[in-house]
Amino acid sequence: MNTRTVYVPTPDGTALATDVCLPEGAFPFPAVVIRTPYGRDAHRTELRGWAAHGFAALAQDVRGRHGSPGEWHPYRDHERADGAVTVAWVRAQAWSNGEVVAVGASYAAYCALVTALADHGAACDAGPGADLDNFHRDGAPDSLRPDGAPGARHHDGVPDAVIAAVPALGLTETAREPGGPERLWARAGWWAAHGDRRDSDPDALTRALAGDPRLLEHLPVAGLAERLAASLGRELPSWTGLWADRARGRLVALGSTARLPLLAVGGTRDPFAEDTVALWRGWGGPSRLLLGPWGHRLTADPAAPTRARVNLGALYVRWARAALAGRLEPTRHGVIALGDSGRWHSTRPRSTPRPASTQDATAQDATAQDATAGDGAAWWAGADRPEAESRWSFDSPTGLRLLHGAEFDADPDRPVRSDDLAVPAAGERADRCLLLSPPLPRPLDLAGAAVARINVTADTPCADWAVRLTALDPTGRADPLAFGIVRRTGPPGEAADVSVPLGTLGRRLPAGTRLRAEIAGHHFPAHARNPHTGEDPVTATRLAPSRRTVNPRGSALHLPVVARRRYVEPAPEICR
Repeated sequence: MNTRTVYVPTPDGTALATDVCLPEGAFPFPAVVIRTPYGRDAHRTELRGWAAHGFAALAQDVRGRHGSPGEWHPYRDHERADGAVTVAWVRAQAWSNGEVVAVGASYAAYCALVTALADHGAACDAGPGADLDNFHRDGAPDSLRPDGAPGARHHDGVPDAVIAAVPALGLTETAREPGGPERLWARAGWWAAHGDRRDSDPDALTRALAGDPRLLEHLPVAGLAERLAASLGRELPSWTGLWADRARGRLVALGSTARLPLLAVGGTRDPFAEDTVALWRGWGGPSRLLLGPWGHRLTADPAAPTRARVNLGALYVRWARAALAGRLEPTRHGVIALGDSGRWHSTRPRSTPRPASTQDATAQDATAQDATAGDGAAWWAGADRPEAESRWSFDSPTGLRLLHGAEFDADPDRPVRSDDLAVPAAGERADRCLLLSPPLPRPLDLAGAAVARINVTADTPCADWAVRLTALDPTGRADPLAFGIVRRTGPPGEAADVSVPLGTLGRRLPAGTRLRAEIAGHHFPAHARNPHTGEDPVTATRLAPSRRTVNPRGSALHLPVVARRRYVEPAPEICR
């Protein structure tokens, strides 16, 4: 197998640098296309892997990055147009059988998705409020049978299937939490490494912080690029525009009109896990979800047992073959790993929520765990209700016991740190509300959506509410379990019921584990500090403290307990 570099022409004359690796033997072959801003050279091994399994494999530098000329504007329309041109070019080659799978991770997943949805370009431009039904009034595209399988004809620039791993779905999705707060540390790191340059420097922010430790405290956030430029030796003119886009959900909405198969791959430790789930949940064609115990790099914990590891390359090949052959069931289902236990739980969405259980988890026995799922976990439950929502009250001896901080100060000059799991000892000045559960009497499997519903008060017109859930093993070792943050505006001093989504959990907690919950007003530097003045945190230059109150009697943690264990092997479940 030899890899050669070609240049795919675009209508405006830009030639996109593309590595092509063909299998041994007689063509034609199905093809896999990867379009990336992170350098096509990094995919050489992946291309050979695909080619070894009979796929022509291509990796392309997106416009304006690495070997491709032009200007790169992240998440702009040129990705859709250039992707469509590339897929059409592949189909015109003598070695192609016409079948194309678009594949990508992170930003490359965005490239794959916008290419897969290229037929809906007008809808993409129209935004999330567009009448998407108008784009499929005449039924499925000619290239697809009603069940989503590839047909005899193709739309030249649209792939037949898509694999989207840890997808970065747009400017807003990557820059802000669904609840509003700005993802400061991650965006500063990404822009320092990749923004406004042709190549990448992954360690740029680390070096900048070494020379300027208080860099991320700079105000306003919008002006951070000027201070960062002094460390980087280059300007970041696109930084301000990053925060201007507030439209969320364009690709998820467009995906509801798709008819081609989707494999959505994510990790329960990935910050974009909820976008991965939303994409799978809303996709119009056959869709599969693989949610493993991974972060954004999809790498397993080195200490994890062998049974907890998944050969993603082999699974991708198997799924791609099934998708191209039309062997996937026209349904929406998936699997979620229970941490590093090696156990995978089968799951599928349900459209109709059911009433919540009000039983406290540590008091449940085997029959109580068959309780009906509630709103927070409803979309995970299938017809046989494999997951049940358990309610951990803040005022119950079998739920979460208040240690201290029912009243606390959220001071942006001394924010609760996102990079420190240590908590203040009793008697110290409270900067958060701290709660702790009794030890679990038996192992507990969690799979699905978790949420904290809290009754709270702030004496400022705008307040962020951050909830961090940590698992403490019997020795006291802390392991992050879940996190969520939302922004609320309202009259100062007014009590409010606030729901804080904590993401999708997949974990097996051993007996003896305690759950520790923290409720705070900041989560810095992962998230920008709320100034508490009502000003936009991106442009604010003045910070003020905020006095907070948490009412334990009106608050609870809701966790998705696996009520009926339904363990599966991930590859067969994903590929059926």
